[in-house]
Amino acid sequence: MPKLSIVIPVYNVEKYLAKCLDSVIYPGLEDYEIVVVNDGSTDSSLSVAEDYARRFPGLIRVISTENGGLGAARNVGMEAARGEFLLFLDSDDYLREGALPEIMEKLKEDFDICLFDILSVTEDGTVLDDIPRCGRQGPLSLSGFPGLLLCPPSACSKLCRRSLFMDSGLRFPSRVWYEDLRTMPKLYLLTDRITATDRQWYIYVQRTGSITRSANLGRNLEIIDAVDDLSGYYKAKGKYEEYRNELEYLAFYNQFLTAVVRICLAEPGNPVADKLRSDFLVKYPDFLKNPYMREMPFKYRLLTRLILLRRYRAVGLIMGLNERIKGK
Repeated sequence: MPKLSIVIPVYNVEKYLAKCLDSVIYPGLEDYEIVVVNDGSTDSSLSVAEDYARRFPGLIRVISTENGGLGAARNVGMEAARGEFLLFLDSDDYLREGALPEIMEKLKEDFDICLFDILSVTEDGTVLDDIPRCGRQGPLSLSGFPGLLLCPPSACSKLCRRSLFMDSGLRFPSRVWYEDLRTMPKLYLLTDRITATDRQWYIYVQRTGSITRSANLGRNLEIIDAVDDLSGYYKAKGKYEEYRNELEYLAFYNQFLTAVVRICLAEPGNPVADKLRSDFLVKYPDFLKNPYMREMPFKYRLLTRLILLRRYRAVGLIMGLNERIKGK
């Protein structure tokens, strides 16, 4: 049984797949496998993957399925995986040079989940943001550090013991946005054997037309279901009250702030922004008393005030200027 399975869902990424695969191929490095799940691609992605599998037999396996979306493809990959640990790698992203040998060395330590850093870049490699895990290093647990719930939920910034998924039955939902938020924070209730490193192993490529930058603004409403799903899970496990502040702030940050800002940047007059705002205020009417609100930077405070006042065009103008300054 290999120590690590790298699960790579693939859908119409012929332009990016070779770079992704090259980043995880290290001749001479042992004890890992690559599971490529072709999610019904209609371009030449499958041909690219099969060519790599022929060149590296025993290292790369290719599984083809009907199109089911990112979550479904990840599920197929994790169920077919033979490794003790899972690393999810999106096929338009890649690992930093030298990252995989470091990851294999890290796996010699004793943990169930390891959080690491992501670097966000444009398609031409221009650095946009360093996406930190949570500003912590070393051993963690949710009970000892509830702020773990506020760390980025990305599946791609974590090494996870496969048995956490297999024994609990947790899977990624299919054909939805925010599948990571609906899934990864649930794992923190399954183990206290969590660790974090400041190593920046993953390169996230913000590309034109990617799912996170889609013009389909109505789908941003799916954040409501995602937040409700996560809160419902914690309630079902009898843990909601213990982590109420974190779950409320998580809802605020993802639904009230981030999703509304995304709408305002694209189309300030779109009614989706007001639906997101109104739903949040009904469910969390006292959110301004949340202790995490006092720790917010000034920019978040300003945006919060403007959204409460329904000043959506002002939000769009401010954040549009902010993105231009950053070069996005």
